[in-house]
Amino acid sequence: MRIGIRPGLFLALAAVFALPAAALAGPHFSGWTTAQKIDEIAGNSSELNTPFVDGCPIFSPDGLALYMASNRPRFAGDTRTDLDIWVARRESRSSPFGRPVNLGAPINSTADDFCPTPVRGGLFFVSRKATGEACGLGDIYFTRLKPTRGWLEPLHLACAPEGPNSALDEQGPSYVEAGEQALLYFSRSSASVPGDIYVSEQVAGLFGPAAPVPELNDGAANDIQPNVRKDGLEVVFSSNRAGTLGGQDVWFATRESVDDAWSPPVNVGGAVNGIGNETRPSLSWKATKLLFGRAPGPEGMSDIYVSTRAKL
Repeated sequence: MRIGIRPGLFLALAAVFALPAAALAGPHFSGWTTAQKIDEIAGNSSELNTPFVDGCPIFSPDGLALYMASNRPRFAGDTRTDLDIWVARRESRSSPFGRPVNLGAPINSTADDFCPTPVRGGLFFVSRKATGEACGLGDIYFTRLKPTRGWLEPLHLACAPEGPNSALDEQGPSYVEAGEQALLYFSRSSASVPGDIYVSEQVAGLFGPAAPVPELNDGAANDIQPNVRKDGLEVVFSSNRAGTLGGQDVWFATRESVDDAWSPPVNVGGAVNGIGNETRPSLSWKATKLLFGRAPGPEGMSDIYVSTRAKL
């Protein structure tokens, strides 16, 4: 494997990937099924969704862990409202997910920590903690998991122009090995600056300057939180561009090879999107499950949903 975040820091494989609905580049799939709240499926824990904010869902590459962000109480009497990263686990891919557990330090802080993106041996995520190395609103970090030591101290990716982090809010990191390239896709936005999707290439162990992905960005639209399929041929993301069914919707684009430009994005349709906001979509390893957050949710300020499809 080719990956590392700094020289000598070995990372393993890749994050999460996207997929759409019919005849596409790479494998072909059926259409998406009607999305369901994840806590109402196959005996999954009722605590996967709460009256609080629950979102940023994503499976681990082996499908045995479900990472998410939530501002639910960490313990009885907790009054903090910042987002933390949580994880629910299961014994096999056919087993239900248990209750989520807070990842704790050194990943979570007293600021917002969210957009977890597990890769083999590690985790990308976004934190809004104010430190001397912070570039702006929310920055991308990476940490490794050691079997005997747990999560290591997170590594802050470099600030622009040398690295991908900027004065804006970075969200939705998605790592993919595409051909001879190791790429990190993500979005940048703020309360006053609509989101655009960017990509940073990893060279000699470092993620370098980020460039916008023009085919995926639509002027004043808020294009955020991309997730690229493992073969690099499909991407899903959240956007409020013309043609949405509500606020933010899940959209997808494809390409024939990793050297091609992305196709014009297409809305994934009403089985997934509704009148609210669908955000931070992510795909399972085999690209047959689509996770996303919906705000407002029927249970809380944001709830986690899942839709499935079959590989043809």
